[in-house]
Amino acid sequence: RDFNERCAQCSEVNWGLTDGGRFYCRSCHNVTERTREVVNTDFITNSRVQTISKGLRKQEKKDGGSEWYICEGFQLVLKKQVEALEALGVCPQMKDEILCNFWRCYLQKSKQAYCKRPAGEAVKALSVCESSTDVDSDPERPSLLHLLSLSESEGDLQTDCSFASSVSKVSESTSVYSGSVDGSLYLMKNQEEKLSMTMPMTLSFCYMALLWVREPITLSELLRYVVEGHIPYLNVFQHFPEKMKLCGLDLKIFCVESWPVYEEVFNKMHELAAFLDLPRFPDITESCFLHPDMLCMKYLMEANLPDELHNWTCRVVKKIGIGEVDFLTLTPGNKSTRKVKYDVLAAAVIVVVLKLLFLLDDHYEWFLSELAEERNKNNTEGGPYFEFKKWYEVVKRSLDVEQKKLDEERAKYLWRCEKPLFYSVKNKSKVLKRRQMVVNLQNQFGKLSGSVQRAEKPNPSSFQLSWSEENTDGSCFHGHSLKGILQEKCGLLTAMNPDYWLCTVKLCNEKLCGHLAHYREVEFPQSYHFVLGLFSFLLRIQPSYIHDEVCMIEHKLFNKKLYKKLKYNTVLRK
Repeated sequence: RDFNERCAQCSEVNWGLTDGGRFYCRSCHNVTERTREVVNTDFITNSRVQTISKGLRKQEKKDGGSEWYICEGFQLVLKKQVEALEALGVCPQMKDEILCNFWRCYLQKSKQAYCKRPAGEAVKALSVCESSTDVDSDPERPSLLHLLSLSESEGDLQTDCSFASSVSKVSESTSVYSGSVDGSLYLMKNQEEKLSMTMPMTLSFCYMALLWVREPITLSELLRYVVEGHIPYLNVFQHFPEKMKLCGLDLKIFCVESWPVYEEVFNKMHELAAFLDLPRFPDITESCFLHPDMLCMKYLMEANLPDELHNWTCRVVKKIGIGEVDFLTLTPGNKSTRKVKYDVLAAAVIVVVLKLLFLLDDHYEWFLSELAEERNKNNTEGGPYFEFKKWYEVVKRSLDVEQKKLDEERAKYLWRCEKPLFYSVKNKSKVLKRRQMVVNLQNQFGKLSGSVQRAEKPNPSSFQLSWSEENTDGSCFHGHSLKGILQEKCGLLTAMNPDYWLCTVKLCNEKLCGHLAHYREVEFPQSYHFVLGLFSFLLRIQPSYIHDEVCMIEHKLFNKKLYKKLKYNTVLRK
């Protein structure tokens, strides 16, 4: 009550005390370096100790490890991931100023720190064990965990010693083996709560922080860096300190045996933002990398398409208003706005533009290619005309090679980590002995077969397919002209093609079906499927998600015509 200074981050005067005696802001969770002054008083005899302010943990257990909590493990995972992002060029402020505050807020909202003791499993655990030690119930200090900065060594969370001992007694009495103190309790809680921490949610935290600082990394790129091993995710628990023994139920929480899914990480990020009561995110403006105009330029280059198409993508973005700040900027908890997948949206805009110009019905695009081929034979000035057929052959050849390489890498991936894992103490010696035997056999067979050691991972790149205009084989189409398929009308260049086919006439309810439209390859032209497959490879997502965005853009673009058609059909039925 005597500390009346305003918070340097939010200017509020609403302070609480951590276990370490430091002041923290209960409004924005900012922890200051200022500590509480303690007044020494004489010890009064015959008095009973009512509180234990912090206490020391039971440092060593029987197996040589120290007591640790599941949230400590997840904090270490986040620390390793954000450090990997910093190595990729992300601004260093994202670590302690953004992600750390998000994590503190999550711990408070989920009642794991900076709050009163949870009234659920933790209290039940305390009632099961008959502990005679009274614990400080002061609501103004973090009762369970004192969170350190993500930049501090090993991310060690200091825990209330009486609670730690009580939970460990409960864990030992349940006959379920776990290296952590609260592994079994955490799994029970995870079944009841939707936003209990999981490994995919660590990526949701990272993407939320990237979106807040508007870094030029999309969600699809983040997940690709994870798969390529540039960001720790699979077997990340190998980086845990030696004293944090990981076994038993902990493996169900931290051991990942599947690739992260775009939709799951995306949806959890939005749920997290609403759960944390975050304000409106920084505006996505035209100069921001996540704006459709910027992303369309990137994907046009990667798809080896003509630069002139960028003018058309900009026209479509402006026409339907998907480049507006209010449409693109995330406002957590606002159910009236649609969740924007920036990378998928940009890819869908390019697909719609290709349909506007080339129709993509397996007939008209080949007809235009024949015309462009004839004109290129007689063309002596300017750049060559764009040939869709030639572009298709060049890109498909390169795409098949890269897809085969990706499939082989995934097939050869070793899901088992180098660090041996065991689910119980009884099997520990067997697992270690078997692991040593496997390593010895691999080394012996490697020497006999003369197998080559794995090369180091290449440096990450934003582009998976690269095309150079310096190549003389004509495999780069960036500088090709679209004049052969355009005509001037009222001072504007328009497509020679007056027709357009819609992917669907009526959109589905996305909340009920999960998709705006259903996509089946056999129901659509092969050219359209190839273009979807190309961007599906670049974004590492299912073609159906791009198809959904294409349908949404088409209904915005042809809204008036669709309304008239539906109204006319209704009248005919009557």
